[in-house]
Amino acid sequence: MPPSARDPADSRLHAPLLPRAAGEKPRFDAISAITAAELAAGPLLAGTPVEAAKRQARLQEVESKLEPIPFDAVAVRSYGLVVAAVVREGRKPRSRFADLVIAATAHAHGLDLYSRNAADFVGLEDLIRVVAI
Repeated sequence: MPPSARDPADSRLHAPLLPRAAGEKPRFDAISAITAAELAAGPLLAGTPVEAAKRQARLQEVESKLEPIPFDAVAVRSYGLVVAAVVREGRKPRSRFADLVIAATAHAHGLDLYSRNAADFVGLEDLIRVVAI
């Protein structure tokens, strides 16, 4: 898919952060503030008016249903741990900034991270639980 047509939040739209509870089915009642920011950019980056309209509708739905979890001081401290884990895996953290900030938010708040692209979070298994959806 050409970059202009790719949804900038394709993995993170479906990567809300949720409290972990045994046997509990995912409830998408929260989303990282970083994911929300990426979704806000989506309509502006769409390749066609039809795609822009779809992304705008999705953004409005998410904004009306999900409460953003901020990247706060606790998440700032978790970010260092997340980056160190990624570097230990031999991966470069700079190109993955948004994913790592989302992971740090999950770690800081003791939340699971649900993603369509769970491979983006390889190496973080000791810090957070990533659930592929």
